[in-house]
Amino acid sequence: MPKSTKYVAKIADAEGRIDYTSQDDAVWRDLVAQQEQNIKKYSAKEYLAGQEKLNLPKDRVPQCVDVSRQLQALTGWSVEPVPALIGFSQFFSMLANRTFPAASFIRSREDFNYIEEPDIFHEIYGHTPLLTDERFAKFSEAIGKTGLECDKSDYSWLIRLYWFTIEFGLIRQDGQIKALGSGLASSPTELICSVSDETAIRKPFDVIDILRTPYRIDIHQPIYFVLDNPDQLFKAADRDLLSDIREARQLGLHEPAYPLKEAVA
Repeated sequence: MPKSTKYVAKIADAEGRIDYTSQDDAVWRDLVAQQEQNIKKYSAKEYLAGQEKLNLPKDRVPQCVDVSRQLQALTGWSVEPVPALIGFSQFFSMLANRTFPAASFIRSREDFNYIEEPDIFHEIYGHTPLLTDERFAKFSEAIGKTGLECDKSDYSWLIRLYWFTIEFGLIRQDGQIKALGSGLASSPTELICSVSDETAIRKPFDVIDILRTPYRIDIHQPIYFVLDNPDQLFKAADRDLLSDIREARQLGLHEPAYPLKEAVA
C-alpha cells in the first residue's frame, strides 16, 4: 500500500455519519454510472449477487453505518471509517474481528479514473459486495487471523494472497474469465483490461506461486491468478498459511513482471 497520500480522512459524527459534499456525491454518482454496465459484463456472479443484495445508492456516497447494518444481518461484518492510510497490523486486526476498514474520503475529479490509494468508492463499491457472501467473508477473516499470528516480516508475503484474490483475482465461469477482485470492480480501466488484455499473464490459482509473486500498486497488474471455482479460495483459508509463507520465503520471490521504479534523487 502507498506510504503517503494527499487526501485527508473525513471524520464521522457521533452517529457514525460523514457529511459528504455535493461534489463528493457527484463523483460517486459518475463513478457508479461509468462502472455499472462494465461490471454487468465483466464481473463474476458472486460479486454481482453481492451488489444486488446491498443495492447501494447510485446518487450519493453511502454511509458506513448503513452498509454495516446490511452486512451485520448477512454475515456479521461491519464497515468502519479509518484514516486515509493504515498499516498492515491494523488492517489484519480489523479483518480478524470481521470489520472492514474503509478510507472515508472519495477521490477528486483529477484522480477519477485511477487512484493509487483506496478511497470510499473502492472500499464500498469494490469490497462490500463480496462480504455479503459468508464464504468470502470467512476467507477475509482467515487472512486477518493469520496476520495476527505471523511475524511483521511476513506481512508482505501474506498480503499477496489477499492482493491476488480479493483485490485482483479472476475466476473462470461459463467458459469465460470474469473479474472477482474488488480492486478490479472499482477500477474503470483495469476491470476491462484484466479479462481482455492479450498481453496480461493469467496463471492458475496456486497459493505458493501467489505468495512468491511481487506486485506494484500503481500500475495495471501484469499477472493475474485465475480460480476455476470459488472452493479453491475457500480451501486456501483452511491451509497452514504460516507454513506456506515459510515455504515461499525459502523458495524466494519470482522476478518481477513489471519495470522497477527508478530511484528518486
